[in-house]
Amino acid sequence: MHRASLPATSCPGRGDPRQGDEPPTAAHPALNQGDPHAGIPLPPRPHLPGGPHRPTPETLAYSFTLPAALASPALARAATREVLKAHGLTDMLDPALQAVGELTATACQFTESEDYYLSLRYRADTLRLIAYDSHPCHTQPHLATACDTRRRAALRVLACVCRACNGDWGFGDSREPGGGTRMWATLPRAGTATYGTPTD
Repeated sequence: MHRASLPATSCPGRGDPRQGDEPPTAAHPALNQGDPHAGIPLPPRPHLPGGPHRPTPETLAYSFTLPAALASPALARAATREVLKAHGLTDMLDPALQAVGELTATACQFTESEDYYLSLRYRADTLRLIAYDSHPCHTQPHLATACDTRRRAALRVLACVCRACNGDWGFGDSREPGGGTRMWATLPRAGTATYGTPTD
């Protein structure tokens, strides 16, 4: 059987078939026909402190929903450790991990739901920790006093950590839509520098 050999030719609008397609360029406006976004410039990249890929202390802002389980405080401490390392706050590790452990352990003890909420923020050279649990504040005075006494006793180590760092702590009604109780601790970075240092 005789086979005719056909010469290699270029297709209209395409590159040489021996070299593959040409990349789309401005010289081929037909390639952009039908694209409503063709020719629209991209918006400028937003400015982030320290660059888009470098976390800084000022960009530390995390929230976690954690299960009300025995292993939960350890998970919270592990997550906090990585967050502080990533944001260059390793000098705050010891008091921060202690505070997170106390807040989350107490939240697990008091919450009436299957989970609770932990927030970490760094603002004005201070690490701010907040834990929310679903335990409602009691309306009956004697019951409220007894419950507050139990919670304050559960947070006695947190009180010592905050005092050693010149920080603050407390608890009260949650401002979240679901109600419950809000516990918080503030740890100034300058105060954590001497945490664990023996005093005369």
